[in-house]
Amino acid sequence: MPLFSKKAKEKATRLFYACDIHGSEPTYRKFLNAAKFYDVDALVFGGDLMGKLLIPMVREAGGTWRARLQGQNHHITSEEQLAEFKRTMQTLGFYWQEMDPEEYASYEGQQDRIDDLFDVLAKERLAEWVTLAEERLADTPVNVYLCGGNDDTDEVLSALDETTTERVVNAENRAVPLDDEHELLTIGYSTPTPWETPRERTDEEIAEVIEKLMPSVSDPAKTVFNFHCPPLDSGLDTCLKLDASVWPPKPVIERGQPVHYGAGSQAVADALANHQPTVGLHGHIHESRGATKYGRTPAFNPGSEYGEGVLRGLIVAIRGGEVLGHQFTSG
Repeated sequence: MPLFSKKAKEKATRLFYACDIHGSEPTYRKFLNAAKFYDVDALVFGGDLMGKLLIPMVREAGGTWRARLQGQNHHITSEEQLAEFKRTMQTLGFYWQEMDPEEYASYEGQQDRIDDLFDVLAKERLAEWVTLAEERLADTPVNVYLCGGNDDTDEVLSALDETTTERVVNAENRAVPLDDEHELLTIGYSTPTPWETPRERTDEEIAEVIEKLMPSVSDPAKTVFNFHCPPLDSGLDTCLKLDASVWPPKPVIERGQPVHYGAGSQAVADALANHQPTVGLHGHIHESRGATKYGRTPAFNPGSEYGEGVLRGLIVAIRGGEVLGHQFTSG
Protein backbone atom coordinates (compact mmCIF):
# COMPACT_ATOMS: atom_id res chain seq x y z
CA MET A 1 0.00 0.00 0.00
CA PRO A 2 1.45 3.44 -0.90
CA LEU A 3 2.41 5.75 1.92
CA PHE A 4 0.32 8.55 0.48
CA SER A 5 -2.73 8.35 -1.74
CA LYS A 6 -4.91 10.91 -3.47
CA LYS A 7 -8.41 11.28 -2.07
CA ALA A 8 -11.02 9.87 -4.44
CA LYS A 9 -13.28 12.48 -5.94
CA GLU A 10 -16.95 12.46 -5.04
CA LYS A 11 -19.24 10.92 -7.60
CA ALA A 12 -20.87 13.39 -9.96
CA THR A 13 -24.64 13.80 -9.95
CA ARG A 14 -26.15 13.15 -13.35
CA LEU A 15 -29.35 15.01 -14.23
CA PHE A 16 -31.67 14.39 -17.15
CA TYR A 17 -33.56 17.53 -18.11
CA ALA A 18 -36.51 17.94 -20.49
CA CYS A 19 -39.36 20.41 -20.87
CA ASP A 20 -42.40 21.38 -22.92
CA ILE A 21 -44.04 17.96 -23.17
CA HIS A 22 -47.50 19.57 -23.41
CA GLY A 23 -49.59 16.57 -22.49
CA SER A 24 -47.92 14.08 -24.88
CA GLU A 25 -48.29 10.63 -23.32
CA PRO A 26 -45.48 8.78 -25.20
CA THR A 27 -43.10 11.70 -24.68
CA TYR A 28 -43.73 11.73 -20.94
CA ARG A 29 -43.19 7.97 -20.72
CA LYS A 30 -39.87 8.40 -22.51
CA PHE A 31 -38.99 11.06 -19.95
CA LEU A 32 -39.54 8.61 -17.10
CA ASN A 33 -37.69 5.85 -18.96
CA ALA A 34 -34.70 8.18 -19.36
CA ALA A 35 -33.74 7.52 -15.74
CA LYS A 36 -32.74 3.94 -16.55
CA PHE A 37 -31.81 4.44 -20.20
CA TYR A 38 -29.28 7.22 -19.49
CA ASP A 39 -28.34 6.03 -15.99
CA VAL A 40 -29.03 9.34 -14.27
CA ASP A 41 -29.58 10.26 -10.63
CA ALA A 42 -32.52 12.64 -11.10
CA LEU A 43 -35.12 13.65 -13.66
CA VAL A 44 -35.76 17.40 -13.88
CA PHE A 45 -38.71 18.78 -15.82
CA GLY A 46 -38.75 22.39 -16.94
CA GLY A 47 -42.42 23.29 -17.31
CA ASP A 48 -45.44 23.06 -19.65
CA LEU A 49 -47.02 19.77 -18.62
CA MET A 50 -50.48 20.51 -20.03
CA GLY A 51 -51.70 19.85 -23.53
CA LYS A 52 -53.04 22.60 -25.76
CA LEU A 53 -56.34 21.35 -27.19
CA LEU A 54 -59.53 19.54 -26.19
CA ILE A 55 -61.18 17.54 -28.98
CA PRO A 56 -64.91 16.72 -28.65
CA MET A 57 -65.84 13.28 -30.03
CA VAL A 58 -69.54 13.25 -30.92
CA ARG A 59 -71.46 9.98 -31.01
CA GLU A 60 -73.53 9.28 -34.09
CA ALA A 61 -75.98 6.57 -35.06
CA GLY A 62 -74.67 3.07 -35.56
CA GLY A 63 -71.83 3.33 -33.08
CA THR A 64 -69.81 5.81 -35.14
CA TRP A 65 -68.10 9.05 -34.14
CA ARG A 66 -67.25 12.36 -35.67
CA ALA A 67 -64.45 14.68 -34.63
CA ARG A 68 -62.31 17.44 -36.07
CA LEU A 69 -58.54 17.23 -35.67
CA GLN A 70 -55.86 19.46 -37.18
CA GLY A 71 -58.24 21.04 -39.65
CA GLN A 72 -59.69 17.76 -40.89
CA ASN A 73 -63.05 16.13 -40.25
CA HIS A 74 -62.84 12.51 -39.08
CA HIS A 75 -65.62 9.93 -39.34
CA ILE A 76 -64.72 7.00 -37.11
CA THR A 77 -66.56 3.80 -37.91
CA SER A 78 -64.74 1.02 -36.05
CA GLU A 79 -63.09 0.25 -32.71
CA GLU A 80 -59.74 0.02 -34.48
CA GLN A 81 -60.13 3.50 -35.95
CA LEU A 82 -61.24 4.80 -32.56
CA ALA A 83 -58.16 3.37 -30.83
CA GLU A 84 -55.85 4.79 -33.50
CA PHE A 85 -57.50 8.20 -33.28
CA LYS A 86 -56.98 8.27 -29.51
CA ARG A 87 -53.34 7.21 -29.89
CA THR A 88 -52.79 10.12 -32.25
CA MET A 89 -54.29 12.53 -29.74
CA GLN A 90 -52.15 11.07 -26.94
CA THR A 91 -49.02 11.71 -29.00
CA LEU A 92 -50.10 15.26 -29.81
CA GLY A 93 -50.89 15.86 -26.15
CA PHE A 94 -54.55 16.65 -26.79
CA TYR A 95 -57.47 15.76 -24.53
CA TRP A 96 -60.80 14.39 -25.70
CA GLN A 97 -64.31 14.06 -24.40
CA GLU A 98 -66.90 11.63 -25.72
CA MET A 99 -70.36 13.22 -25.86
CA ASP A 100 -73.72 12.96 -27.58
CA PRO A 101 -74.93 15.74 -29.92
CA GLU A 102 -77.04 17.38 -27.18
CA GLU A 103 -74.09 17.60 -24.79
CA TYR A 104 -71.88 18.95 -27.57
CA ALA A 105 -74.44 21.65 -28.32
CA SER A 106 -74.52 22.64 -24.64
CA TYR A 107 -70.82 23.58 -24.81
CA GLU A 108 -71.04 25.68 -27.97
CA GLY A 109 -70.31 29.33 -27.15
CA GLN A 110 -69.76 28.53 -23.47
CA GLN A 111 -66.04 29.21 -23.08
CA ASP A 112 -66.11 29.07 -19.28
CA ARG A 113 -67.60 25.57 -19.37
CA ILE A 114 -65.06 24.50 -21.99
CA ASP A 115 -62.20 25.86 -19.87
CA ASP A 116 -63.51 24.02 -16.80
CA LEU A 117 -63.74 20.74 -18.72
CA PHE A 118 -60.26 21.29 -20.11
CA ASP A 119 -58.85 21.71 -16.60
CA VAL A 120 -60.67 18.60 -15.35
CA LEU A 121 -59.23 16.42 -18.13
CA ALA A 122 -55.75 17.94 -17.89
CA LYS A 123 -55.67 17.47 -14.12
CA GLU A 124 -56.75 13.84 -14.49
CA ARG A 125 -53.89 13.18 -16.90
CA LEU A 126 -51.35 14.92 -14.67
CA ALA A 127 -52.55 12.88 -11.67
CA GLU A 128 -52.12 9.73 -13.75
CA TRP A 129 -48.61 10.86 -14.67
CA VAL A 130 -47.70 11.36 -11.01
CA THR A 131 -48.94 7.84 -10.23
CA LEU A 132 -47.03 6.43 -13.20
CA ALA A 133 -43.82 8.12 -12.06
CA GLU A 134 -44.21 6.64 -8.58
CA GLU A 135 -44.68 3.18 -10.09
CA ARG A 136 -41.77 3.43 -12.55
CA LEU A 137 -39.29 4.87 -10.05
CA ALA A 138 -40.45 2.95 -6.95
CA ASP A 139 -37.45 0.61 -6.77
CA THR A 140 -34.86 3.22 -7.68
CA PRO A 141 -33.15 6.12 -5.87
CA VAL A 142 -34.24 8.51 -8.65
CA ASN A 143 -36.52 11.45 -7.94
CA VAL A 144 -38.48 13.29 -10.62
CA TYR A 145 -38.85 17.05 -10.14
CA LEU A 146 -41.99 18.41 -11.80
CA CYS A 147 -43.23 21.95 -12.30
CA GLY A 148 -45.52 23.97 -14.52
CA GLY A 149 -44.75 26.48 -17.23
CA ASN A 150 -46.61 29.40 -18.72
CA ASP A 151 -49.18 27.14 -20.43
CA ASP A 152 -50.20 25.33 -17.25
CA THR A 153 -53.03 26.48 -14.99
CA ASP A 154 -52.81 26.59 -11.22
CA GLU A 155 -55.90 24.36 -10.99
CA VAL A 156 -54.22 21.59 -12.98
CA LEU A 157 -50.90 21.97 -11.16
CA SER A 158 -52.69 21.38 -7.85
CA ALA A 159 -52.55 17.68 -8.80
CA LEU A 160 -48.85 17.75 -7.83
CA ASP A 161 -49.81 18.34 -4.18
CA GLU A 162 -52.88 16.12 -3.89
CA THR A 163 -51.16 12.74 -3.85
CA THR A 164 -48.67 11.50 -1.27
CA THR A 165 -45.49 10.68 -3.16
CA GLU A 166 -42.00 9.39 -2.49
CA ARG A 167 -40.34 9.91 -5.86
CA VAL A 168 -42.26 12.86 -7.33
CA VAL A 169 -41.15 16.26 -6.03
CA ASN A 170 -43.25 19.34 -6.68
CA ALA A 171 -40.49 21.82 -7.49
CA GLU A 172 -42.87 24.64 -8.39
CA ASN A 173 -41.55 28.09 -7.37
CA ARG A 174 -39.31 26.84 -4.59
CA ALA A 175 -35.83 25.54 -3.74
CA VAL A 176 -35.50 21.81 -3.08
CA PRO A 177 -32.48 19.55 -2.47
CA LEU A 178 -31.02 17.66 -5.45
CA ASP A 179 -28.26 15.79 -3.64
CA ASP A 180 -26.05 16.31 -0.60
CA GLU A 181 -24.56 19.55 -1.94
CA HIS A 182 -26.77 20.94 -4.71
CA GLU A 183 -30.22 22.52 -4.70
CA LEU A 184 -32.77 23.03 -7.46
CA LEU A 185 -34.48 26.41 -7.76
CA THR A 186 -37.50 26.34 -10.06
CA ILE A 187 -39.62 29.14 -11.55
CA GLY A 188 -42.27 28.26 -14.12
CA TYR A 189 -43.36 31.69 -15.40
CA SER A 190 -42.62 33.22 -18.78
CA THR A 191 -42.63 36.75 -20.09
CA PRO A 192 -45.81 37.80 -22.00
CA THR A 193 -46.59 35.97 -25.25
CA PRO A 194 -49.02 36.71 -28.11
CA TRP A 195 -51.06 33.69 -26.96
CA GLU A 196 -51.96 35.18 -23.54
CA THR A 197 -51.21 31.96 -21.67
CA PRO A 198 -52.22 31.45 -18.00
CA ARG A 199 -48.90 32.02 -16.23
CA GLU A 200 -47.24 34.93 -17.93
CA ARG A 201 -45.55 37.61 -15.89
CA THR A 202 -43.78 40.86 -16.72
CA ASP A 203 -40.00 40.86 -16.55
CA GLU A 204 -40.23 42.98 -13.42
CA GLU A 205 -42.51 40.43 -11.77
CA ILE A 206 -40.19 37.55 -12.69
CA ALA A 207 -37.28 39.48 -11.20
CA GLU A 208 -39.27 39.93 -7.98
CA VAL A 209 -39.99 36.19 -7.78
CA ILE A 210 -36.34 35.33 -8.33
CA GLU A 211 -35.10 37.68 -5.63
CA LYS A 212 -37.83 36.56 -3.25
CA LEU A 213 -36.71 32.94 -3.61
CA MET A 214 -32.94 33.46 -3.58
CA PRO A 215 -32.69 33.74 0.24
CA SER A 216 -34.07 30.19 0.46
CA VAL A 217 -30.98 28.90 -1.39
CA SER A 218 -28.04 27.81 0.77
CA ASP A 219 -25.35 28.55 -1.83
CA PRO A 220 -26.14 30.10 -5.23
CA ALA A 221 -22.93 28.65 -6.67
CA LYS A 222 -24.23 25.15 -5.91
CA THR A 223 -27.74 25.74 -7.20
CA VAL A 224 -29.32 24.57 -10.44
CA PHE A 225 -31.61 27.23 -11.90
CA ASN A 226 -34.61 25.50 -13.48
CA PHE A 227 -36.25 28.55 -15.04
CA HIS A 228 -38.85 27.80 -17.71
CA CYS A 229 -38.21 31.08 -19.50
CA PRO A 230 -34.78 31.35 -21.15
CA PRO A 231 -32.56 34.43 -20.83
CA LEU A 232 -33.27 37.27 -23.24
CA ASP A 233 -31.30 37.42 -26.51
CA SER A 234 -29.23 34.40 -25.51
CA GLY A 235 -29.80 32.25 -28.57
CA LEU A 236 -31.90 30.01 -26.32
CA ASP A 237 -34.96 32.20 -26.91
CA THR A 238 -34.99 32.87 -30.66
CA CYS A 239 -38.39 32.39 -32.31
CA LEU A 240 -40.72 33.82 -34.91
CA LYS A 241 -42.07 37.25 -34.11
CA LEU A 242 -45.87 37.14 -34.16
CA ASP A 243 -48.43 39.83 -34.85
CA ALA A 244 -50.72 39.80 -31.80
CA SER A 245 -53.21 42.27 -33.32
CA VAL A 246 -54.89 39.38 -35.18
CA TRP A 247 -56.22 36.05 -33.93
CA PRO A 248 -54.67 33.64 -34.15
CA PRO A 249 -51.36 35.56 -34.15
CA LYS A 250 -49.48 35.27 -37.42
CA PRO A 251 -45.77 35.67 -38.30
CA VAL A 252 -44.45 39.16 -38.92
CA ILE A 253 -43.04 39.39 -42.44
CA GLU A 254 -40.52 42.03 -43.52
CA ARG A 255 -39.11 42.19 -47.04
CA GLY A 256 -40.64 38.84 -47.76
CA GLN A 257 -38.92 37.10 -44.83
CA PRO A 258 -40.26 36.09 -41.42
CA VAL A 259 -38.82 38.11 -38.54
CA HIS A 260 -37.12 36.32 -35.64
CA TYR A 261 -36.39 37.81 -32.25
CA GLY A 262 -35.46 36.96 -28.66
CA ALA A 263 -38.55 36.18 -26.55
CA GLY A 264 -36.79 35.43 -23.28
CA SER A 265 -36.44 37.26 -20.00
CA GLN A 266 -33.93 39.94 -19.03
CA ALA A 267 -34.60 39.08 -15.39
CA VAL A 268 -33.43 35.50 -16.01
CA ALA A 269 -30.34 36.75 -17.86
CA ASP A 270 -29.53 39.07 -14.95
CA ALA A 271 -30.03 36.27 -12.40
CA LEU A 272 -27.62 33.98 -14.25
CA ALA A 273 -25.03 36.74 -14.54
CA ASN A 274 -25.36 38.03 -10.98
CA HIS A 275 -25.81 34.81 -8.98
CA GLN A 276 -23.57 32.51 -11.06
CA PRO A 277 -25.40 29.25 -10.31
CA THR A 278 -24.05 25.84 -11.21
CA VAL A 279 -26.12 25.73 -14.40
CA GLY A 280 -29.21 27.24 -15.98
CA LEU A 281 -31.84 24.89 -17.43
CA HIS A 282 -34.46 26.49 -19.66
CA GLY A 283 -37.21 25.70 -22.15
CA HIS A 284 -40.30 27.56 -23.43
CA ILE A 285 -38.93 28.24 -26.93
CA HIS A 286 -39.18 24.85 -28.60
CA GLU A 287 -37.04 25.67 -31.64
CA SER A 288 -34.07 27.16 -29.76
CA ARG A 289 -32.10 24.09 -28.71
CA GLY A 290 -28.64 25.21 -27.71
CA ALA A 291 -26.13 26.32 -25.11
CA THR A 292 -24.60 29.58 -23.96
CA LYS A 293 -22.65 30.87 -20.98
CA TYR A 294 -22.91 33.63 -18.35
CA GLY A 295 -19.52 33.97 -16.72
CA ARG A 296 -18.78 30.55 -15.27
CA THR A 297 -22.42 29.42 -15.65
CA PRO A 298 -23.49 27.38 -18.68
CA ALA A 299 -27.14 27.63 -19.70
CA PHE A 300 -29.08 25.22 -21.92
CA ASN A 301 -32.34 24.76 -23.80
CA PRO A 302 -32.88 21.21 -25.12
CA GLY A 303 -35.82 22.23 -27.33
CA SER A 304 -39.01 20.25 -27.85
CA GLU A 305 -40.61 18.03 -30.49
CA TYR A 306 -43.34 16.58 -28.30
CA GLY A 307 -45.96 16.54 -31.07
CA GLU A 308 -44.00 13.86 -32.92
CA GLY A 309 -43.56 11.82 -29.76
CA VAL A 310 -39.87 12.76 -29.73
CA LEU A 311 -38.22 13.51 -26.40
CA ARG A 312 -35.51 16.11 -26.66
CA GLY A 313 -33.43 16.23 -23.53
CA LEU A 314 -30.15 17.08 -21.87
CA ILE A 315 -27.82 15.14 -19.59
CA VAL A 316 -25.78 17.31 -17.22
CA ALA A 317 -23.16 15.99 -14.80
CA ILE A 318 -22.49 18.27 -11.82
CA ARG A 319 -20.12 18.10 -8.87
CA GLY A 320 -18.95 20.72 -6.41
CA GLY A 321 -21.04 23.43 -8.05
CA GLU A 322 -19.54 22.85 -11.49
CA VAL A 323 -20.74 21.25 -14.70
CA LEU A 324 -18.37 18.43 -15.59
CA GLY A 325 -20.03 17.66 -18.89
CA HIS A 326 -23.25 17.71 -20.85
CA GLN A 327 -24.90 15.90 -23.74
CA PHE A 328 -28.01 16.72 -25.74
CA THR A 329 -30.30 13.76 -26.45
CA SER A 330 -33.16 13.02 -28.83
CA GLY A 331 -35.27 9.93 -29.23
